Amino acid sequence: MKKSYWIYVSILAVLIVAVTSYISTSGGRSGKGDGSKPATAKENIGNFPMDVKNDGAIVDGVLNYGLVSDTPFEGTLNTAFYTGEPDAEILQFFDESLFHGNGDYEITNDGAATYELSPDRKTMTIKIKDNVRWHDGVPVKAEDLEYAYLIIGSKDYTGVRYGSALFQDVVGMEEYHSGKAANISGIKVLNDKTLTITWNNANPSLLTGVWATPFPKHYLKDIPIQQLPQSDKIRKTPIGFGPFKLSKIVPGESVEFVRNEDYWEGKPNLKGVIVKVVSPQVVLQSLKKGQIDVATFPTDQYPTAKDTKNVQFIGKIDLAYNYIGFKLGHWDAAKQQSVMDNPKFQNKQLRQAMAYALDNQSVGDKLYHGLRFPATTLIPPSFPGYHDNNAKGYPYDPEKAKKLLDEAGYKDRDGDGLREDPDGKKFPIRFLSMSGGDIAEPLAKFYIQCWRAVGLDVQLVDGRLAEFNSFYDMVQKDDPKVDIFAGAWGTGSDVDPYGLYARDVLFNYTHWVSDKNDDLLAKGHSEQAFDKAYRKDIYNQWQALMSEEVPVIPTLYRSEIYAVNNRVKNFTVDPNSKLTWKDVGVTAEKAQVE
Repeated sequence: MKKSYWIYVSILAVLIVAVTSYISTSGGRSGKGDGSKPATAKENIGNFPMDVKNDGAIVDGVLNYGLVSDTPFEGTLNTAFYTGEPDAEILQFFDESLFHGNGDYEITNDGAATYELSPDRKTMTIKIKDNVRWHDGVPVKAEDLEYAYLIIGSKDYTGVRYGSALFQDVVGMEEYHSGKAANISGIKVLNDKTLTITWNNANPSLLTGVWATPFPKHYLKDIPIQQLPQSDKIRKTPIGFGPFKLSKIVPGESVEFVRNEDYWEGKPNLKGVIVKVVSPQVVLQSLKKGQIDVATFPTDQYPTAKDTKNVQFIGKIDLAYNYIGFKLGHWDAAKQQSVMDNPKFQNKQLRQAMAYALDNQSVGDKLYHGLRFPATTLIPPSFPGYHDNNAKGYPYDPEKAKKLLDEAGYKDRDGDGLREDPDGKKFPIRFLSMSGGDIAEPLAKFYIQCWRAVGLDVQLVDGRLAEFNSFYDMVQKDDPKVDIFAGAWGTGSDVDPYGLYARDVLFNYTHWVSDKNDDLLAKGHSEQAFDKAYRKDIYNQWQALMSEEVPVIPTLYRSEIYAVNNRVKNFTVDPNSKLTWKDVGVTAEKAQVE
């Protein structure tokens, strides 16, 4: 569903969903066996509608939303502190940005606030509309947006969103972040409804990535910033100004919402929403039985589900990609930057060889039935203006992988089929991969098999898959047991990759740093980058640099598919649509069943 314009630095996306088959690099694709070439994901996803069809009259009903996950949601229900996609799915119902966006993910004046840029494009004036109120009835004020910046910019902030270039470049943010100033000089509250934010530099990401999600200062101000993520007011009784109010939460399992009768954009069609965790293994049966109305649907299950009569499938190419990351260093908390000091994977030929060894085409075609496809760059095709269509990435080429490994000195010296490092020592590689349904273990084993085929001894960390929360805990804390890891990013609406790959951002989990990378990332959000042709050229150079250096291996681009019960109306994934959760309704009191 098109949300009320979430503008986040990035979202940690769930990596793996369920499937019931194993991959092999040989053998045919399932189907008629006529020898025809498998459809590409772009072709397949292009066949999906982006809107549900329902001509019925809306009734006063409750929608059941399936949060598809094999683990409980963490329950950090605040946009400054959450890290997992499950929490983001819950947030969309009660919290939102002040801005809506258009099909190019650029902010508009259609949301809960309007904006105006100064002639030098360094100052944004934001005016909140008069009828915007928190769920407890208190008006949303300009100081609430300032408060969000004060939280994220604080030296006591424990989350990951300070890494955005837009945060760090606000005038006075550095002094505030270091504790030298009590406030941020570049943010001025002019009155209850109006504030200005001034940046040191003009940045085109202002139009797609400016933080505009306020926090209820009157509700949270008495809680020390470092204690906010664990507080009851974040985890048990959070409030927002979105279309629904939280009424009940069963930690990790379900959340119940009721209609916000005073929603600024008008009374929502739904009386309420119930969000409940549904395992990937049973999501199809839950849909068929009418136990849930809407769910993100595992693409690998689509072929067995596509003929389900009581649901519709809609979809598009997602703002996301899967990747394999190398642990190249660590995070220096004192300096607030990455340090690239792990010697194990410093040789880029080794990293390139590991990329060539992966048969991602087979994964996409056979496991995901063409609904995921090999990733070639770190800017996905869902940003058509910036994705480099000419980039080849690392197509499956095990012979090239072997040659690169030989050249780099990783050779099988004792004839056991496993390569040693250039010093002749054994070279085990510890691989962290996430659990998540039937696909998780076969997919991890397949990648291990691909690497083993070129002579690399890759083993799962602790001999098993890691649960979602444990996975990211190990990645974020640079657990020394982890050499490489399989992750996924949701990019958010801003094409700027600074928040994921700059040296001074926490999301740079590989801790790869480079002066050239610093330079290109800076140019990508410079004043000159308001010229889209210039920005495209810079990001093409950046994509080429990242492909050459391979701090992460992009593996798959993703299709985003939703399964929607036939009673649901006004549900869409079209980024050009102006429909939001306020408009979604149901045309029958009970869900249709198969």
